Amino acid sequence: MTAKELKLWRKKWGITQVELARMLGTHQVTVARWETGARKIPFLLPLAIEALENRMRQAEGTMNEPKERR
Repeated sequence: MTAKELKLWRKKWGITQVELARMLGTHQVTVARWETGARKIPFLLPLAIEALENRMRQAEGTMNEPKERR
């Protein structure tokens, strides 16, 4: 995952750097540095992003289901 891909993914999901940092258990400054390329993206970050995306997709699906099915 490149810095540009991370930033595009975050914007696609409408997540701020602060929110992403909280989800990942890190600081906003770290996310900003990953996105600018000032800091190397950890090799496991793409797996964490994939897990977050799956969780968000599931949450979207639950929100769109009728209340009696939740």
